[in-house]
Amino acid sequence: MKTAMRNTYGETLARLGAVNKNIVVLDADLAKSTQTAKFGKAFPDRFFDMGIAEADMICTAAGLAASGMNPFASTFAMFASGRAWEQVRNSVAYPNLPVKIVVTHAGISVGEDGPTHQACEDIAIMRAIPNMRVVAPADSIETESLITYLTDEYAGPIYVRLSRMNTEVMFKPGHKFEIGKGVIMKEGTDVTIISTGIILRQAVGAGELLKKAGISAEVIHMPSIKPIDGDMIIKSAQKTKKVVTIEEHNIIGGLGSAVAELLCENFPVKMKRLGMMDTFAESGTPDTLFEKYNLTDRALAKAAEEILKNR
Repeated sequence: MKTAMRNTYGETLARLGAVNKNIVVLDADLAKSTQTAKFGKAFPDRFFDMGIAEADMICTAAGLAASGMNPFASTFAMFASGRAWEQVRNSVAYPNLPVKIVVTHAGISVGEDGPTHQACEDIAIMRAIPNMRVVAPADSIETESLITYLTDEYAGPIYVRLSRMNTEVMFKPGHKFEIGKGVIMKEGTDVTIISTGIILRQAVGAGELLKKAGISAEVIHMPSIKPIDGDMIIKSAQKTKKVVTIEEHNIIGGLGSAVAELLCENFPVKMKRLGMMDTFAESGTPDTLFEKYNLTDRALAKAAEEILKNR
């Protein structure tokens, strides 16, 4: 079954808004695309469409947070991480205000909109900001759990990365998101595969392909990129001695970099990073782009086999 994380985001906001009167939602002329329009229809007095003015949206969200409200600010990943970066840094992260920046249309799965809208640098941009947390759920079930957590338990700046496309449901109802925690999808002893966001489907698929080839792969989903689950990664690396990461993002500054930084300082092992190889993509269907840029289960399995050959 496939569902759209952004639809779940809008529905969850509307459901939580009926209970939590402090929730306010801001958007930048993209409410239908980000699905925050669902909240706006239910609670028009707590919804603010700021127009094509992302910097203004972030500053307004900061002001609302400083006034005791619980703001969610949404737009496309390209615009929140690009156009509004200075405001995110200085107005949200520096004073450590609880603004939830929830973006959609991240990565090359944006597809036909092309490289101008395919944000593949946003994780790097956001995780470099002090106080900022960066997370990328894998499916709609994890998205619902995450948004509920941000409303009920979390008080601080955070960047949430959602996709545009419908994605496979990877978790069962009741799955609980935890900040700073990874999820072991499959235990293994020969190689560790770590993914984030919607690429979990490919990671799990690669694990199955490797199993057929007689290779035991440990598959880890890492929705929390900052803070990252260092204990889980180090423990797995100590067991397998080989790590492959995959992400719908530039390999510079993203999940692969975060894992490499951690292991370099704590337990160096042989490692391979898969993602956008410091290049822009092009227009095309998501599946076509995943194939071209080696973000498939087959490409991932091949990378794992190659790293195992170099023992």
